Amino acid sequence: MQVLALALIALVALLLWSQKAGRARLAWVFKPLAAACFVATGWLAGALETPWGSALFAGLVLAACGDVLLIPKDKRAFLAGLVAFLLGHIGYCVAFAMRGLDLGWTIGAGVAITLVAIPVLRWLWPHVEPKMRVPVACYVLVITTMVALAFGTWAARGDARILVGAVGFYLSDLAVARERFVGASFANRLWGLPLYFGAQLLLAMTPGGGAW
Repeated sequence: MQVLALALIALVALLLWSQKAGRARLAWVFKPLAAACFVATGWLAGALETPWGSALFAGLVLAACGDVLLIPKDKRAFLAGLVAFLLGHIGYCVAFAMRGLDLGWTIGAGVAITLVAIPVLRWLWPHVEPKMRVPVACYVLVITTMVALAFGTWAARGDARILVGAVGFYLSDLAVARERFVGASFANRLWGLPLYFGAQLLLAMTPGGGAW
């Protein structure tokens, strides 16, 4: 798995270089390969050996599909990618619930993250076209739930990689939201892409045990 982690780091660096250099077509090479690295990591970590790991693996695969769908600058592809990621988050939600939850931590985290999500939605709302508002609101609801469940399963069963990965995924989506709705900039990708792929890699490693 160390080789896959190093390969992912190299591919993300190449992806950033290609976008900075204006070679957008290379994203069709580097981004799917980077996504394949975290999917392969989940498989090698034994994700398919347990029910909760299988649900997590489904989330990884759906996220990889979302990565590809977000490559073209097309509204229909973006909506399809949004749906793929939403379903991926549902996979993570199921996985964390199956792994075991501390209800108090889950509820407390849910309240805290909702207090963050509300100003995020208020920031985005003026920039989101009306037909995209329901999908975006649903996405925010699901990813908020996913992070709350990550806190809950971390409190109940340990392994900080789940918590760091879930929070990292949440934060990286702010970069995606800003890129798509507020203002396109290489700066969004410069911090958002490494954070996203790093978060997915951490989540992919968790089924194999060896908790932090």
